[in-house]
Amino acid sequence: MKCIYYLTSTLDSTGHITDDLHDAGIGDWFIHVLSKDETGLSKKKIHSSNYLEKLDLLRFGIIGAIVGFLVGLFAANLLKTTQPFGPDVPNIVYYAIVGVITSFGAWEGGLTGIASENKKVALFHDDIAAGRYLILIYAHKEKEAIVKSVMQSKHPEANLVAEDSYFYNPLSTLKRV
Repeated sequence: MKCIYYLTSTLDSTGHITDDLHDAGIGDWFIHVLSKDETGLSKKKIHSSNYLEKLDLLRFGIIGAIVGFLVGLFAANLLKTTQPFGPDVPNIVYYAIVGVITSFGAWEGGLTGIASENKKVALFHDDIAAGRYLILIYAHKEKEAIVKSVMQSKHPEANLVAEDSYFYNPLSTLKRV
């Protein structure tokens, strides 16, 4: 599935875009809008974005888990090598140490991610702060051409600003078009 990013200036335009995409067979769950005007989106019954799109929870959670895993491996290896509790410690204890420290790293990374704007959406921070609407359209490969056709023919006021890969990878970067 590909995510196609469009920017538009007005709430009315955003509403017409979502209506036209619905008419073209794109479901409401595949259209998300980021805006500082959440009330306007709610009044027009436009599907707003979710926390995973707004915040960097996944990216920092994954990074925290990786760091935690490496620290856990180091700690378990250090304890196994130095044997401060004697030579009779079962291996499950070392696995548990790695698991607990990995989980702690993922948790700490998630907390950092909750406090951070999504790296991909941060490219459009100034546009959103200026009152523009960022429309994220998730399209299967066979619907991609339909989305682009509807947007080109009916909504020239909306600017195609980015496209994300078919596989959602929170560690990848997004480039503006």
